[in-house]
Parts: sequence; C-alpha cells; structure tokens
Amino acid sequence: MLNSCSNAANTAVKESIRSISVQHTASPANARLWDRYGSHVDSIDGVSGVRFAVWAPNARAVSAVGDFNEWDDRRDPMRLRPERGAWECFVPGARAGQRYKYAIVGPSGEPLPLKADPFARYAELRPGTASIVWESQAPPRDDAALQHDRMRRNRYDAPMSIYEVHLGSWRRGDGGRFLTYHELGEQLLPYVRDLGFTHLEILPITEHPYDPSWGYQPTGMFAPTSRFGTPDDFRAFVDRAHELDLGVILDWVPGHFPADSHGLALFDGTHLYEHPDPRRGTAPDWKTLVYDYGRPEVADFLIASALFWLDEFGIDALRVDAVASMLYLDYSRKDGEWEPNVHGGNEHVEAVAFLRRLNETIHARVPGALTIAEESTLWPKVTGAIADGGLGFDYKWNLGWMHDTLEYLTSELSTKQDLDGFDFGLSYAFNERYVLPLSHDEVVHGKGSLLAKMPGDRHRQLAELRLLIELMFTYPGKKLLFMGAELAQPREWNQDRALDWHLLDDEEHAGIQQLVRDCNALYRSLPAPYLQQPDPRDTNGS
Repeated sequence: MLNSCSNAANTAVKESIRSISVQHTASPANARLWDRYGSHVDSIDGVSGVRFAVWAPNARAVSAVGDFNEWDDRRDPMRLRPERGAWECFVPGARAGQRYKYAIVGPSGEPLPLKADPFARYAELRPGTASIVWESQAPPRDDAALQHDRMRRNRYDAPMSIYEVHLGSWRRGDGGRFLTYHELGEQLLPYVRDLGFTHLEILPITEHPYDPSWGYQPTGMFAPTSRFGTPDDFRAFVDRAHELDLGVILDWVPGHFPADSHGLALFDGTHLYEHPDPRRGTAPDWKTLVYDYGRPEVADFLIASALFWLDEFGIDALRVDAVASMLYLDYSRKDGEWEPNVHGGNEHVEAVAFLRRLNETIHARVPGALTIAEESTLWPKVTGAIADGGLGFDYKWNLGWMHDTLEYLTSELSTKQDLDGFDFGLSYAFNERYVLPLSHDEVVHGKGSLLAKMPGDRHRQLAELRLLIELMFTYPGKKLLFMGAELAQPREWNQDRALDWHLLDDEEHAGIQQLVRDCNALYRSLPAPYLQQPDPRDTNGS
C-alpha cells in the first residue's frame, strides 16, 4: 500500500519521509500534562477544594459544573490563561468522588454540550458520561525495582509469550456481572501464569461509552474504565501481575476517537483535537474522528497519555492500535476522498513524525518499556531505528504470517500440496522484530473461532488446531494467543458472555489447554526459539 506515483517520485517521497525529524520533543512539563490539566484535590490558604484546568483556546467562556455546585454554570467560572489557551479555577469545598464536566461557550457565543474532562483520571459508569474527581490512595511504589524488572522481562533476547484478553468476557460473575479488577487479579492472573505465558495483553481499558467497541473507541485517554473498579483497583491489578512476574501490555488507541458530544469532538466549538479537513479528520472504517497530529498540543496530549499509563500504573508495554490507518492518507478511502501530502504521496507526514516522537519519548523516559505496532502493510522499518529512517517501534504484529498460516491450515487437503503461501513468511521473518498474533480480530464478526475455521470433522479440527499452536511456538517471532483458543472453543468470541469454561470437562479440550502449557514451558526453557538480535538498549551486552 505505497504511493502509486512513478518510481522516481516514489523514491523522492520515501527520502522525504526518511528525513522527517522528531520535532517538539516533550519537555518534562509537557510529558506530565496530567499534573497540569484535569482535576486535582488541593488546598489554598488552608481551604480545601479542587483545582480544575482545561485546554479550550477558542472558547468564549468556560465554567466547572458538577455535584459541588448543583451543575450551575454561573457559580464557578474559569479564567483564561491566554499564553496556553487554558482555563483554570479553584473550587473551595469540592472533593474527591464528585462528578463534574465543563460548560463551554463556543467562539460565536453558542453553548456547547457539557464536556467530560479530557484529562479525567476516573469517570462514572456508562451510560453516565461525567468525569469524577479522583485522588489516589495507593501506597508509594518502588520505581527502581519496577524499572529493573521491566527491563529484564522486556529484553529482545528474552522469551515473550502473550495471552491477549478482554477483561469483560474472560469470565463473568453471578448474574453475568463483570468481574472486578480485584477478582480478575485473583482469578485471571494466576491462570495466565499457570499456563506459562510471560505477558498479559489487555484490550483497551481506557474509558469508553460503547461496550461493543471493546474499548477501541475511547473517550477517556487517562482513565481506566470504571466497569471493573477504581483506578487504584487497576493499579493493584498491575502490581499483582508483576508479583507473579507477568508483564502487562495495554492496547492503546491514538488513531481515532468517537464523535460523542461529551467527548473531544468540537471540544471548544472548533476542530481542536480532530483535523479540520474531513479528508484527514475522519476514519471511514469506524465512523470516528482522527487526531490532528501536526498540532503540537494534540501530539503532547497523546504522548502524555502514553506516558501516563507507563508511569502511573507501571504498564510494561503499549500495543499501538491501527498504525496502518495513521500512516496513509488514503487508508480505506476512494479516489477523490483524500489529498496527497506536500510531496505528492499518500504518506501521512505528520502522523509519521508523531509516531517517531512517541517512540523516542517513551524509550527516553521509561527505560525498558516497549511499543508494539499493529501494522499490516509494507511500510519499511516499522521496528527500525529512527536514525536509520525507521518508526522506532520495538515490535510489529506479523499479520502476513497469521493470514497465510490460517489460509493454509483451513484449506482442504487437496490444496495443501502448495506451500508457496505457507512458507513465504520465512523470506521476511527477520526483516522486522515480529509478534505472531492469533488475536481477537480473527475470531469475531462471522470469522468463527480458531477451531471452527478448521475443515473436517471435530477430530480433524482439533488436530489442525494443535498443529496451528505448535507452529506458532516454533516459528520465528514472539507469540500471542487470544483467550479461548486454549479451550478449543467452538463458537466465536462474543464480548457479552464469558468463555465456555465447561469445555475443560472434555479431555480433548483440556488437552489443548495442556498443549499450550507444554508449548510455553518448552519455549521458555530453550533459548533457540526466542533468541533474536541483541537488545540495542543493553550497552553492557549482558
């Protein structure tokens, strides 16, 4: 999916993309924007309350409204700091746990829908959309120990076997309720550890209004969803994972956001967070809005969100969703629905610069933290060094391996004599640092479960699923398996119900689970399957 212009022009475009510098590197203040913006319990001259700050440079007026003032926009007006485009106020008597929003008057004097706080660290349970003042009670953490363990777990030459999970449908409680972060810590984490996985990857838990989006349409880039508990509960969940020596990977979505009226869309009455040109500011596949990556304040916002999860919760890695949709101006667009860049190509120059800056900032500020790209095209050097023209990610999902392998295994025996598609992946297996994903995307929307994809009777289906799992563990690259595959679940994944745990009463299904456990044990015990190039961050070579 590269530019269709002439080879000479395409070469010039690629050279221009290669030369894009990482600009506007985050200063310490910009990196921790969540300390400056949002709501914070504070005390001024001995009077306790909450200070609020929000970026809305084009607004005519802004007020904080909430439980503390009966949602009356006349009582707590905010003052403008024009040099930053920020509105601020201190509300005496306001306290943690109270709901709030911002009442914004647009540049033409029009009142806007009440807006949730972009920097809120907690939000009320959907269908409510208000932000909640949050004050953490979590005990101090040993950051030096966290960094040491993170660097050890995340070395390039260490085993990485990932269990991908949707917290809302792994298991359910009484009456079909969600398990809490605490219950998931007691049940999910020991289970993942027992199966021998090294890392747990969580589908997005950034706050989102719509359950069937699985978290991929977030409205709260700094707030763990309240579906499972409080931010402190989520932090305890991550801490518990680390106690079991499990790394935690969080799916993170900087590619788009929903147009819900309480969210970022037209936040101050203008296209503040989204690109104003609909050819760049909308995502056709998801009917969502796309960030304006060339606007420094928006890039700061996103990078601060990434650092927030790594710093505040001790997340070990971010899997960056839908990178391909960010890289190309014509992604899922027809002719006439996109405009070439200044070089005449289809590369999104500003998004490329943003991704490079994101990776450079994370690696500079959070030693040992990883970034993993979901990227499905032929873009070169996704995991290459920025200095060499790469994007700077640590890993890339190998979606080509996944598609070719599944296509081969799900074909009839008569067509399996042709190995061309099946073994093609070996020709590029070492061009990037790869994760082999048998992910959630392959078991939804009518695609069927991994077991159901396989042809033949149930005996043959189980045999081919065993072969698929064994292939993944012996093929070059890190490993990822979505929940339910280890149960050989016949039905495809449904976010509204738990996995079919009763299947383990059947010895054939229990045997698949044991196979996953055995493969993980073998993979972790033999260096050959996981050794790749040395970790460039390890200057000692040890």
